[in-house]
Amino acid sequence: MTWDVQFTNAAAKQAKSLPQSISERLMALVQALKFSGPAQPTMPNYGKIKGQKETHHCHLKKGKPTYVAVWEAFKATKKVVMTYVGTHENAPY
Repeated sequence: MTWDVQFTNAAAKQAKSLPQSISERLMALVQALKFSGPAQPTMPNYGKIKGQKETHHCHLKKGKPTYVAVWEAFKATKKVVMTYVGTHENAPY
């Protein structure tokens, strides 16, 4: 069974402004989330965000700048909501 992956309005706007190579990595992450669920231990620097239940993140690209994606999981409804996509400096954790 697949997961429903959605973007908040802010995350959708952020995703549109990403460089093409980062956008492609984001779409690969979205596909992985759809088929594997919110836990993505094979993604680079993946982890749960401490203090926030069911909030996860991973780096889309390390370096300068580092790009990160943050998402929340709702297991009861099998839904993943992407809440932030952008540079590490502005990430909400």
